[in-house]
Amino acid sequence: MRHKRSDFPQDFLFGTATSSYQIEGHGQGGAGRTIWDDYADTPGNVVRAENGQRACDHYNRYEADLDLVRDAGFDCYRFSLSWARIMPEGRGTPNAEGLDFYDRLTDAMLDRGLKPAATLYHWELPSPLQDMGGWRNRDIAEWFADYTRVIMDRIGDRMWSVAPINEPWCVAWLSHFMGLQAPGVRDIRATARAMHHVLLAHGRSIETMRDMGLNNLGAVVNMEWATAADGSPESVAAATRYDAYYNRWFLSGLFKGAYPEAALEGLEPHLPKGWQDDFATIGAKLDWCGLNYYTRKLIAHDDTPWPSLKEVDGPLPKTLMGWEIYPQGLQDFLERTAREYTGDLPLYVTENGMASPDVLTDGTVRDEARIAYINDHLDAVQRAHASGVPVKGYFVWSLLDNYEWSLGYEKRFGLVHVDFDTLARTPKTSYHALKHALTA
Repeated sequence: MRHKRSDFPQDFLFGTATSSYQIEGHGQGGAGRTIWDDYADTPGNVVRAENGQRACDHYNRYEADLDLVRDAGFDCYRFSLSWARIMPEGRGTPNAEGLDFYDRLTDAMLDRGLKPAATLYHWELPSPLQDMGGWRNRDIAEWFADYTRVIMDRIGDRMWSVAPINEPWCVAWLSHFMGLQAPGVRDIRATARAMHHVLLAHGRSIETMRDMGLNNLGAVVNMEWATAADGSPESVAAATRYDAYYNRWFLSGLFKGAYPEAALEGLEPHLPKGWQDDFATIGAKLDWCGLNYYTRKLIAHDDTPWPSLKEVDGPLPKTLMGWEIYPQGLQDFLERTAREYTGDLPLYVTENGMASPDVLTDGTVRDEARIAYINDHLDAVQRAHASGVPVKGYFVWSLLDNYEWSLGYEKRFGLVHVDFDTLARTPKTSYHALKHALTA
């Protein structure tokens, strides 16, 4: 690494991130069925029909995994909680085994000097709630508030930070418009309702935690820089629409009490009745905002129904996901977010990383491409900070190779290699490089 801890402000925090369904092993500990179990069981949805029933078996191996986080010199561990592990039906009686697990996990973080950064929802909606309409049903905001109270009653007193929902664009658009993740819906009306209800649920969760006296509460949004693929007015307008429904919709709802016009032109006819009255809840006071950033997209006009656009293959080097490596976009988003939405509110890069090939040589897992990726994005963070952005931390995605959703176990984002046959963990060269940068 060309960076070291002392290159950043004294209060700047470094962390790594995971999510429950991707690592825990959902088929144990009394967890209920989720939309990802249903999605994976449907032929054609997931590579080799792989699922998260065993995943990385973090449920049983969490202490050794947290040793890896501590030993790398990270300050924080960003993890998520499984709604269906805590409340198997999504409502009603909690699962004592699930609550006990997150109790033990929390104490294990604190025992290692790690700041627990919790995310309440990372995409694994309990199946019984999907049967009742899932994110299309306005009642989900209250279901989510009830779930928030149950789990925060148990562990909230020991959390360093809490965010209700990870990547609302993926929860709503990717899963209800494009159908590429669970529940695999392709319906613009379902999309519009999910886009609104995910923010309403976020707001009710924040209100619930404020009522419980909890602090350091934030929101985490994912972003892709949108660049017009050519100079035509049509492609420029298409890139503006992409930016509106991907990036600006959620920030505008959270911080401006409105949705961008370029997105409303397609979604407003399908929004639930009275949606304009919900912004007081959606805009509940936040203590910080997190940005997940990986790539940019080149956008061109397309003669199809709204949003009338398509992605165009770009010229930059790409990760194994086929995503262009564009660190400048991270700086641009940090600066734009502070300038147009959040002001002096602390910002965190809550996810940044890449899927890269792992080369195993004499017991060493080499991933120099990941080291270069992290270096270049830390450069972008430093430039944003130098320009006056109050960026306070950076989290690498991910600690472990894990279940990569519809791509199964094929794409590896981890700092630590996982052999999915034996579940052996082997820290990669990127892990060792970060450890040296943070601890030397």
